[in-house]
Amino acid sequence: MSAVDGVVPPTFGPEVVAGVSRHMNDDHAEDTLLIARTLGGCPQATRARTTGLDADGMDFAVTVDDIEVPVRIQFARRLTERAEIRHEVVRMYREACARLGLEPRPAD
Repeated sequence: MSAVDGVVPPTFGPEVVAGVSRHMNDDHAEDTLLIARTLGGCPQATRARTTGLDADGMDFAVTVDDIEVPVRIQFARRLTERAEIRHEVVRMYREACARLGLEPRPAD
């Protein structure tokens, strides 16, 4: 983690990171792949899983040509509260849909 202008970004605890990663991988695997393909610059990806996150972005393991590669996607802004994670992931999903001309499904 790096400091920008002397401010160290907040880190979400390991239980939050594990919970978000598990939720994305178990309940939103297709959305995770869509986000990685579109926003992560891996249009040929066949699989993607969330591996971590911090205040500035989310980390994925993305499979392209049977090789798993790390991909980091920056958030639109620095997050400071746990509740902001869901809003940012929904924003990322909607942006990915928009770029592909897909209609996003309604938020749960």
